[in-house]
Amino acid sequence: MDQLKRQAAARALEEVRDGMQLGLGTGSTAKHFVELLGERVAAGLKVIGVPTSEATRADAERCGVKLTTLDEIDHLDITVDGADEIDPELNLIKGGGGALLREKIVAAASDRMIVIADDSKWVPTLGKFPLPVEVIPFGLGATRRAIEKAFADCGVSGQMAVRKAKDGHVFVTDGGHWIVDAQLGRIADPASLAKALSAIPGVVEHGLFIGLASSAVLAGGEGIRVIERRKPKGD
Repeated sequence: MDQLKRQAAARALEEVRDGMQLGLGTGSTAKHFVELLGERVAAGLKVIGVPTSEATRADAERCGVKLTTLDEIDHLDITVDGADEIDPELNLIKGGGGALLREKIVAAASDRMIVIADDSKWVPTLGKFPLPVEVIPFGLGATRRAIEKAFADCGVSGQMAVRKAKDGHVFVTDGGHWIVDAQLGRIADPASLAKALSAIPGVVEHGLFIGLASSAVLAGGEGIRVIERRKPKGD
């Protein structure tokens, strides 16, 4: 599986050109991309990156990739990131690594988002992977009740739990927030649910990435597949 992730990362790297400004994703697959990018940088490629987490920042610095921030530059050419689930419309569930807020900010600032994954992440319908919802700790009970209502209004339901870190304490994001993971099973209308969750005070962000991915690079036993997002009529 790790080799498949690296193959997907290598294919995405083919899209990178000299002088590009890149969003650098978070997670095991994105880590491969950063390492391979570092090899190209050592060989003379000139790029600059914006990391989506402190972990990715450390990886990029270790690999010799020059970094900047979205305060210093006005857009990114490409973001390369992984995903926990990818559906046929290239909607995503992300946030298993806890970096969903920064990942979404960086993806939204990019001309293109390339999702890299092994083909086990390709699903007919989102929802088997728990949906992360990043929340403010203050007023968590009220926020959870509002999330439950949003779920009901959108025809989904499931158990919610505050994410714990490996040490047993509450997991805290790089932004100082908590994450509630929701076991929904199947999300029939991810766009409607995304809109409902975004309207809740106390919800900072959620792991539904709708309309952000331009393409997906999936590595499997039969090789690499590249899926481009279908453009809506009128685009």
